[in-house]
Amino acid sequence: MRIEPNLSMVGAEIERGMAEQAEQHLKVGVRRGPGLLARLQARVAERSRRKRAELFFKVLDIRDDARVLDLGGARGVHFARHYGRLTNVCIADRDPAPLRHAAQTYGYQTLLLDDSARLPLADGAFDVIFCSSVVEHVTGPRDQALALFKQDGRRFAAEALTHQTRFANEIRRCAKAYFVQTPYRYFPIEVHCWIPFVGYLPTHLQWRVISLFNRFWPRRIAQPDWSLLTAAQMRRLFPDAELHRETVFGFTKSLIAIRRAPASSARMQVEAPGAAAPR
Repeated sequence: MRIEPNLSMVGAEIERGMAEQAEQHLKVGVRRGPGLLARLQARVAERSRRKRAELFFKVLDIRDDARVLDLGGARGVHFARHYGRLTNVCIADRDPAPLRHAAQTYGYQTLLLDDSARLPLADGAFDVIFCSSVVEHVTGPRDQALALFKQDGRRFAAEALTHQTRFANEIRRCAKAYFVQTPYRYFPIEVHCWIPFVGYLPTHLQWRVISLFNRFWPRRIAQPDWSLLTAAQMRRLFPDAELHRETVFGFTKSLIAIRRAPASSARMQVEAPGAAAPR
């Protein structure tokens, strides 16, 4: 079954995919001038994406014409660059403008997402769902999430996890296999604001530090909505998956939950040498 372009679909739970967030932040959030951090971040990010794609094809070993959904994929740039050999791809997002770019530039099918809480797809509708740097932004209605992030970190984390659990269940239901990546909470550099160790704090304290750093830091953040996950939380969200660790300089930078088809594949834990113990 092929999904037709521009079909209106679910989206409140993935409306703040990382691809969209990164584009918005780069437009308004990076100061001109000191560019060392930006260049370093871009280099590390590109290396991570390249390694991630290698892992994707190695572990899943899928056909080039497999039905693949990039959930929260925005303009399709990331997917086209690193997964271009795949020929039956849908890009899902709630903003029609980047989806037009994905369709016109790369010929991808597109899914325009709405505010439903459930993906209106049959069980196992896609061979693979790919989801990169999205689940950490699935934290509830936008205005409410932004307010709670800044005011009440404990409540924000609890409510975010409820939405993330629902989101994970939908991925598991609608895909025969999946590949879900998210930044690791305890990586020393918080990946959105680039401030060392701030991600270890409750979000309302993170916001105090971010507000201070916004006065001089090359990366400015005005609308934080992320809730980063631990390895234990990722295992609970995706209990039928293998958990892989993506490392930089020996530190776990990202967590990747991978379920192979069929779903009965044995669960295993893949730890990078020298990585920190699970938290």
